[in-house]
Amino acid sequence: VQLQASGGGLVEAGGSLMLSCAASGSTFSLDAAAWFRQAPGKEREFVAAITSTGSRTLYGDSVKGRFTISRDNARKTLYLEMNSLKPEDTAVYYCFIGSLRGQGTQVTVSS
Repeated sequence: VQLQASGGGLVEAGGSLMLSCAASGSTFSLDAAAWFRQAPGKEREFVAAITSTGSRTLYGDSVKGRFTISRDNARKTLYLEMNSLKPEDTAVYYCFIGSLRGQGTQVTVSS
């Protein structure tokens, strides 16, 4: 099973980005999934999680109301819609499907 994250980039404060994490393999729809992020010199931070069916979601306090996690089990893809981005959202974002971690995608928010 491999995870391929994409969608990161450079955006101005207040802008939006959509991250995707495509999974190859057969167990995607059976696993909960999550996004974490890590900024330089900081510990990894929980961003959002979603159950295997997508029926429930959970968000870190710093992104509540601005980010939305979702998934398409038919496409084996996890998403993170990020709105009202702030410079403090700058980090490498990692997707997790079950215990597997994607390679990360850089998000940079300029002030």
